[in-house]
Amino acid sequence: MNDNSEIKKLLHKFILNQCTAEETNEVIEYCIQNRLTTEFPTVEEVKTLLGRLPEMDKATADQIFSKILVQAQETEEMETKKFPFKKYMAIAASIVVLLSIGLTYKNSFQTSKTTPVVINSNQITLQLENGEIQVITEGKKSQVTNAKGQVVGNQNGNKIAYDTETSIEELVYNTLKIPNGKRFELQLSDGTIVHLNSGTTLKYPVKFIAGGNRQVFLDGEAFFDVAKDKKHPFVVNADKLNVRVLGTHFNVSSYPEDDLTDVVLVEGSVGLYTADQKYDATKNTVLKPGFKGSFNKNSSKINTKEVNTDMYTSWMNGGLMFRDKSFANICKKLERRYDVIIINKNNKLANEKFNASFGDKPLEKVLTYFEDVYGFSYTTKDNVITIK
Repeated sequence: MNDNSEIKKLLHKFILNQCTAEETNEVIEYCIQNRLTTEFPTVEEVKTLLGRLPEMDKATADQIFSKILVQAQETEEMETKKFPFKKYMAIAASIVVLLSIGLTYKNSFQTSKTTPVVINSNQITLQLENGEIQVITEGKKSQVTNAKGQVVGNQNGNKIAYDTETSIEELVYNTLKIPNGKRFELQLSDGTIVHLNSGTTLKYPVKFIAGGNRQVFLDGEAFFDVAKDKKHPFVVNADKLNVRVLGTHFNVSSYPEDDLTDVVLVEGSVGLYTADQKYDATKNTVLKPGFKGSFNKNSSKINTKEVNTDMYTSWMNGGLMFRDKSFANICKKLERRYDVIIINKNNKLANEKFNASFGDKPLEKVLTYFEDVYGFSYTTKDNVITIK
């Protein structure tokens, strides 16, 4: 690995999770030989080698990041004598986050002529219609502008409110991304209020255009308080499911690791139909208040049942609720809620199903509960929780 271009190519493969075991060991050995680390390279140590790597667009980076996260969950127990595979995945994912947001992809291995702006993975970001990324600093007051510099809304603390009187008359989208460990509130141009849970992305129009549906795109979890407008139905696209309302209160949870997309109706009525269908009130599933509709992502079937809606909306006040969830799924949700990495080495727990509810508790209290009831132990180092 004396050739600098070969080093860059190998590091690039490492980020994309395309290295063989031999190539990964080569990266580690290179870092050790150059005294960048004494064992496995940390994010900061590897960053010193990445300054001349090609930049990539957000969509490409997000796809890579999602793939790495999924594989990390599936390979917790895969370790070699050289290094823990889980740790490699976590570090690779962190590198992608550091490099991906707000960067523009260049040709495969050409050196960028501009210095990229690196955004931390724990920052709330707003992507404009032209791809530009703005960092949303919590607790401050500021104006929200579009790519042309026009003011389209205002931020006040942990809420952004879009202007209902903006002169924009074309359908342009913004995308708000909430990282792990944080929640945020959004007011759309029609007055609809959206509460966004941690690890959630919402794509929405800067202004809804007369004559069409008010459509938004959700990846994660959000509670919607939809402004009434009988002429313009409000539609939430959650992966393969559409949720159609005229004005009501409901919660949608559609995280990538979940087999089900859950819609819980608090008030009013909603229609559920698959993304490849057209809305038909006589054929689609209609929820009544106090009911949950669960869309199975694999079978595309929708089941409904009566529930306590408070349990499904408690997250807005910091609560946690697990119903018939595997321990692996619970760990993923705890990672998102508390912005930590959880490594489970207890094979007995991996596929067990659990029911539990918590108020706004620190992570230690939640882990202590599981520790007491199910008899495992855990250790904490920095933001990594290891369950034994």
